Amino acid sequence: MARTLAAQTTKKVGEKVVLQGWVKSVRDHGKITFLDLRDSSGMVQCVGKELPKLTNESVIEIQGEVANRPQNLVNPNLSTGEVEVKITSLKILSLAKEQLPLPVSGDGLDIDEEVRLKYRYLDLRRERLQRNLKVRSAYVQAVREYLFQQGFTEIETPYISKSTPEGSRDFVVPSRKYPGKFYALPQSPQQYKQLLMVAGFEKYFQIARAFRDEDVRADRGFEHTQVDLEMSFVEREEVMKLVEEMTIYALEKVGAKIAKKPFPVLSYQEVIKKYGADKFDLRSDKEKKEGVLSLAWVVDFPFFEKNKEGKWTFTHNPFSAPLREEDENNLLVGENISEIKTSQYDLICNGMEVAGGSIRTHKAEVLKATYKVMGYTEEEIKGSVGHMLEAFEYGAPPHGGCAQGFERLLMAYLGEEYLREIQAFPMTGRGRTSVMDAPSEITPAQLKELGITVFGPKSKKSPKRK
Repeated sequence: MARTLAAQTTKKVGEKVVLQGWVKSVRDHGKITFLDLRDSSGMVQCVGKELPKLTNESVIEIQGEVANRPQNLVNPNLSTGEVEVKITSLKILSLAKEQLPLPVSGDGLDIDEEVRLKYRYLDLRRERLQRNLKVRSAYVQAVREYLFQQGFTEIETPYISKSTPEGSRDFVVPSRKYPGKFYALPQSPQQYKQLLMVAGFEKYFQIARAFRDEDVRADRGFEHTQVDLEMSFVEREEVMKLVEEMTIYALEKVGAKIAKKPFPVLSYQEVIKKYGADKFDLRSDKEKKEGVLSLAWVVDFPFFEKNKEGKWTFTHNPFSAPLREEDENNLLVGENISEIKTSQYDLICNGMEVAGGSIRTHKAEVLKATYKVMGYTEEEIKGSVGHMLEAFEYGAPPHGGCAQGFERLLMAYLGEEYLREIQAFPMTGRGRTSVMDAPSEITPAQLKELGITVFGPKSKKSPKRK
């Protein structure tokens, strides 16, 4: 007999069914036992006699017949509350320990983060996280639907690449075949997607992983996922319009309410003067209470800013194009640097940056000038982006794109405070992995094979989770 899901039982009254799932709870009344069985579709009450001893979260198989509950016992708070399954046989597929390391009922927000992530496979059983990850999946599906309708091609780019300056620290990967040399995990697919434009794929996207060795915050981790896209022969407003339509399409598909459509467009100078920062919240108190999403664009950013050492660095992306012809002219001659504006555009939602992009430069001399402003020598420029400069010499179309950090967007929609609540196996706040104990030492044999010697104080063992 084929398996029936809990949610399907309401349409199978009078039929024999096979259910498989987890024991949510057991209520033994002596002669009769009630148990709630949970699977990926929901939960249903089952009733039986002389059942084996069960523990919560055990995995079981039930054969039985679906019946209507007595009218006075209907549970209006349960989608299957009008029916129950009369158990004819029960098989224990996997008996769970009687004492779980953490409860899987409730929202879990009062449980220590280290414990939750050590036992993430249990933590993920709770209803809130099941909902979050299903909404995430539905959002990604809607994004794909929209972009395919617009003629985009989904293309994967490498996870093993070269260390290049993109604004954050790289995670580096030692090479066994080339001792003393290193790969890097991508901070974004930025250069590869531009190279795809040079290759003639005029509309590209992927659901891309990005890796950045930066301090973990509530809305930022070592790794995140983004909707990454690039288009050829476009201007700034065309990319913004497409990203906006994609965002509205996908958000409304998952049930979100949006305050204003089209999104307001504000200049960087305007928002700094009005809000004191380029991340702001436009919602009214009523909209906050109702969980409405308020999105807005910020444009006309300065291209460069001074770093702690007093040297020029890019504000967003070194591959961006200057906004106007006069900005490009100033960049090429290295004058009026503080006045140069970039074609960057950021999308803000409820006080968080949820997307960012720009029209890119497709001119080798402009990209080279950007690096010169930041103090790079000719040799350093060639070592960092020489491959891009060469590619631009073989017919590069004007192009632009955007990366949407949809996990932050879904944080706002789902009312979550931490990015980890939208991810299956996130890092802890101390930068340790879920479930598996990493970072950890590797064996002397592995170090020898990689040609690596570890110097300095003897490394301490990884702190144990409590």
